[in-house]
Amino acid sequence: MSVAEPRRIVLFRHAKADWPQVSDHERPLAERGRKDAPVAGRKLADSGITFDRALCSTAARTRETWKLAVHELPHRPKTVYEERLYEASPGELIAVLNETPDDAQNVVLIGHNPGVQGLADILAGDAEGDARVRMNRRGFPTSAFAVLTYSGSWKALEPGAGTLVDYWAPSA
Repeated sequence: MSVAEPRRIVLFRHAKADWPQVSDHERPLAERGRKDAPVAGRKLADSGITFDRALCSTAARTRETWKLAVHELPHRPKTVYEERLYEASPGELIAVLNETPDDAQNVVLIGHNPGVQGLADILAGDAEGDARVRMNRRGFPTSAFAVLTYSGSWKALEPGAGTLVDYWAPSA
């Protein structure tokens, strides 16, 4: 594929987690999270995006979110579990995305707030329709995702380089 073809970056926040007596990294999904994750997966499937790669935090709640969501997709992408996505800042998330091979056109990143929301804000130099308004109004609740387009190599991805084309969050 040519790096001039638009790429899709989906920033997906994990589903609602429970608060048992375990370390933060090992927190599982709450019942609501186990219900919301497949709904988010169906919304991702409805977007028509065929993902080439999934980058998923190693935290239990992100792994479980992705496991439930990916079953709703028509095509299962290669999944990379990446420790650096846990508690990552937007800059650290960009650094991970910069390492993505250029043969991957569409990537979904399953991570945590505030990094995921911050990255959506930072990457979106432009927005289509009311996507930015909806994202700013709702914030980035659990199971929410933002869809951005970007033209260029992954190594060149930087703040302001993307266009926010869609945003979805589950009903409250």
